[in-house]
Amino acid sequence: MSKNFKILVVEEPIGNVDNNDLVGLAVSESIHILKPTVDHMQELGIFLKKIIKYQALQVGWFYSAAFIDVLNYLDFGVIVYDCMDELSLFKGASSELIEQEKYLLSAADVVYTGGKSLYEAKKERHHNVYCFPSSVDQDHFDQKGEIAKLPADLELIPKPIVGYYGVIDERIDLDLLEMSALKMPDVSFVMIGPICKIGEEDLPKAKNIFYLGMKKYEELPTYLNVFDFAMMPFALNDSTKFISPTKTLEYMCAGKPIISTKIKDVVRDYSDCINLIENEEDFHNAVLNPKKDFKHLYNQILEQTSWDITASKMTNIIKEIA
Repeated sequence: MSKNFKILVVEEPIGNVDNNDLVGLAVSESIHILKPTVDHMQELGIFLKKIIKYQALQVGWFYSAAFIDVLNYLDFGVIVYDCMDELSLFKGASSELIEQEKYLLSAADVVYTGGKSLYEAKKERHHNVYCFPSSVDQDHFDQKGEIAKLPADLELIPKPIVGYYGVIDERIDLDLLEMSALKMPDVSFVMIGPICKIGEEDLPKAKNIFYLGMKKYEELPTYLNVFDFAMMPFALNDSTKFISPTKTLEYMCAGKPIISTKIKDVVRDYSDCINLIENEEDFHNAVLNPKKDFKHLYNQILEQTSWDITASKMTNIIKEIA
């Protein structure tokens, strides 16, 4: 997108930091990140109005309705609501979020959704909705089976490894993880990512479950390459009702057999090549007898996806509206 626009990414408020007005990062000439030094989202609009030189901006791109206060202070030529999750269903979500989304939907010129289930939910509430499932940076995740150096925290973990990376929160089926680990004591279950909205005391403990913490984006392909299987052990609850996991395609790039619970968008798009499970018995069977010829099907799927294509289509829609 930065080939067509100068982009300012505004993150969530970080609170007052030593009385500094600005905390930010220049990613490139056309992409800057701003961490607002205010305490509350309600202060964000007036904060941005003070520091942004031009109040009339081409595009206001919202990932969350929690940022709508900005609309009271800045003018945008086109307002985009890029809906990647049904945030109101997440654990600890603000009770205001539903009303905030109603307001954002009424103000938005166009709505993009990150998956088909979200598209079906939002098209009933807005006149101009497009489905743009996540794409993938294939060159980043496809290491062609080459590992320069085994990460130190994987050296002592016995193979085979069933691995996951991503946020570890209420969307993970912790019971399934524990029962599967107990059923397969000779298989290592590796969980990579930050723990959010649940406590460490909630995590299942077993000799063959390993929590390696958060890793940088640049490190993920190396860990993924070591996995024998890649898993998506999502619980089927309100917070996963509309998800379309980005990591599905990333796992595919690495050519790993994928084991996933029956998330709606995964089932309808990838049931031919992904091992779908409901319980630890299914999990065990998927490890013993993974689907055949899945790499050929992966390649067919990956050939049809590209961030360049997505960005081009999104940009053309914005230009038409403008």
